[in-house]
Amino acid sequence: MGRFNNTFSHPDGFVLVGFSEWPRLEMVLFVAVSTFYIMTLLGNSAIIFLSHLDPRLHTPMYFFLANLSFLDLCYTTSTVPQMLVNIQSHRRNISYTGCIAQLFVFLGLGSTECILLSIMAFDRYVAICRPLHYIVIMNSRLCQQMAAVAWGTGFSNSLVQTVLTFLLPRCGQYRVENFFCEVPAMLQLSCVDTRTNEVEMYAAVVIIKVIPVGLILFSYINIVRAVVGIQSTEGRKKAFNTCGSHLLVVVMFYGSAISGYAYMAPKSNSAKLKGKLLALFYGLVTPMLNPLIYTLRNRDVKGAVKKLLGKEEQGWSTA
Repeated sequence: MGRFNNTFSHPDGFVLVGFSEWPRLEMVLFVAVSTFYIMTLLGNSAIIFLSHLDPRLHTPMYFFLANLSFLDLCYTTSTVPQMLVNIQSHRRNISYTGCIAQLFVFLGLGSTECILLSIMAFDRYVAICRPLHYIVIMNSRLCQQMAAVAWGTGFSNSLVQTVLTFLLPRCGQYRVENFFCEVPAMLQLSCVDTRTNEVEMYAAVVIIKVIPVGLILFSYINIVRAVVGIQSTEGRKKAFNTCGSHLLVVVMFYGSAISGYAYMAPKSNSAKLKGKLLALFYGLVTPMLNPLIYTLRNRDVKGAVKKLLGKEEQGWSTA
């Protein structure tokens, strides 16, 4: 029975190995991750601020985009500050409760984003395929309900997986082969057969990731059919620009997240590094790029920025 001692017996909780095996890479990552994190905070905060401030952005599309931006702010904040502190102080410890909280929040937000992206695809489908009924269908009550379903489903999935993961005995193992607590890395610490947990995890992947991808594909197949039938070149271009931004975000997030499962139990150092870099990509780079992708060719957001800056300049000149 002694060999089944829980991690409570380790006074420092867990050790997040991170990129400690590559000390030179760590220093480069510290600068890069700090820069990306600041850009993530600024970009996503700007989206939230503008979508609430400008009446022209009080639409279902920007309601969901504001939800996505808030989610991305929390998503990166759940892991990145801990990672930066660990690199700078060379102390890689995280408490037992801290690890549980981090896994629960990170997984919950990631699951929520999967569902939210499919809802955003449905919003674009209604806007392009049924434009005359868009306001009636995508009313504020339905938007709020869909957002609530996304957040509720995401964190319900996270609660189940977190409980099942931390019920496993670890036999004194506490070195987590990543820079944050996640399910695959925690399963590697278990000293019992984890096949049941892995089946449950892959079932959750199907429900939370694969089914939403199917819904997104269905939406975009119908969108492409509708766009092809648009006579106006300007209207067709506008439709493709709007949907193209969302589709690029979907490909980046789902591609890197699903690819990460290929490195669930890496054997070699190169496989470990690839897995950690993939986790860093969907945990930091994608949330940083989302505001840029959505606003780079978006006239509404550009107009809101110009309007805001114009008011500020007017206020300064009056003063």
